[in-house]
Amino acid sequence: MKVVIMAGGRGKRLGSLSEQIPKPLVKIQGVPILERELVCLREQGFTEIILTVGYLGNAIRDYFGDGSLVSPVTNKPLGVHIEYYFEKEPMGNAGALFRLKKHLTDDFLLLNADSLFDVDLRRLVAFHQDKHALATILSHPNSHPYDSGLLIAADNGEVKEWLTKEDQRPQWYKNRVNAGIHVISRELLEQEMPNGKVDLDRQLLKPLAGTGKLYCYDSTEYVKDMGTPERLAQVESDIRSGLVQSRSRRNLRRAVFLDRDGVLNRYVGYVRKPEELELLPGVPEAIRRINAAGYLAIVVTNQPVLARGDVTWSQFDEINARLETLLGLDGAYVDAVYVCPHHPDKGFAGEVSELKIECNCRKPQPGMLIEAAEKYNLNLKECWMVGDSERDIQAGLKAGTKTALLQGQGTSLQLGDCGQDEAHDSLLDFVNRRGW
Repeated sequence: MKVVIMAGGRGKRLGSLSEQIPKPLVKIQGVPILERELVCLREQGFTEIILTVGYLGNAIRDYFGDGSLVSPVTNKPLGVHIEYYFEKEPMGNAGALFRLKKHLTDDFLLLNADSLFDVDLRRLVAFHQDKHALATILSHPNSHPYDSGLLIAADNGEVKEWLTKEDQRPQWYKNRVNAGIHVISRELLEQEMPNGKVDLDRQLLKPLAGTGKLYCYDSTEYVKDMGTPERLAQVESDIRSGLVQSRSRRNLRRAVFLDRDGVLNRYVGYVRKPEELELLPGVPEAIRRINAAGYLAIVVTNQPVLARGDVTWSQFDEINARLETLLGLDGAYVDAVYVCPHHPDKGFAGEVSELKIECNCRKPQPGMLIEAAEKYNLNLKECWMVGDSERDIQAGLKAGTKTALLQGQGTSLQLGDCGQDEAHDSLLDFVNRRGW
């Protein structure tokens, strides 16, 4: 599969850093960002590269050549084959694709040249091919969803709506953001080329939302653009701290499993409406620090209100959307939410009969933790289960995690020894104990 990397931007947001060199040659920890991308691609078998270049494009070609050269920085072979398309005038971030149609005979990866990522691209491609999509976008939660383009998708990943920054968005929304990594079918380029500059998101991809031909692939792996001095500094810090590697699927990863009610939000009994969910003090800061420490933040919650018929699935999704929105406004995010909707007791008015069952996901059973471990390649021995009940602690113990009990955080619960490894007053206290 060929890879098209868009490397023609001027990098104005980087200021003086990109005045003398093109943005793709800006170094991160001594290595140009584009070279880091090429190494990640080569290691996964993607070696046929097309670079679309414009501003200072000759400098990029001089550095990389046809890909058969040795890196001037690492003194190691680049190990790829590179072709170039020079834009004579700015064509937007997708205009060059229409000029390249004859060089693209099948699906292709489409990347930006200013992102650091450690992503299993083969899984992304397999997902795209399984869905027979025209385009698939790698999506992830980020620390600023309030000013990012949002994807609203079905459970199978089909994108129903694409909300750009200027679009009005719902009051509460899931933190699912376009990460700038795509798999595109050549068929998408068979349409007539739009006049003037072509915007990939607004003119090519967004119109596919709701057609059944656009999908998103949710990922918890590391992806971050370095298009501003602040983001460049953050990317360099993330490399030094090991955050990039710790979120890679190539390694066993770590997670903090979090009960929801009484741990993240104030315990008020069953939450039936979004406005009843109120974050506890210190929770956004604690989640931010979990994110920064390289742990996945995964919510695992029993919600018998679904089995009781008190809350529908759409209502439950809106409640959790409020949770993700409030966290996002404070720069924090959860990587996944697992819910057990079951309850074994039957015979109540309005109950949902198919959910009134014995199951292995309702805590104290460990089913939600085990499922997450399989999906996200987790080392359960290095994970934590943080909860406010004996059920939470027992689920963690059965799954093989370390356990922390939060006693009385916004609740009336006063618990003794549940067999936990640690006890704390709040989630922030738990994080402080770790030194994160």
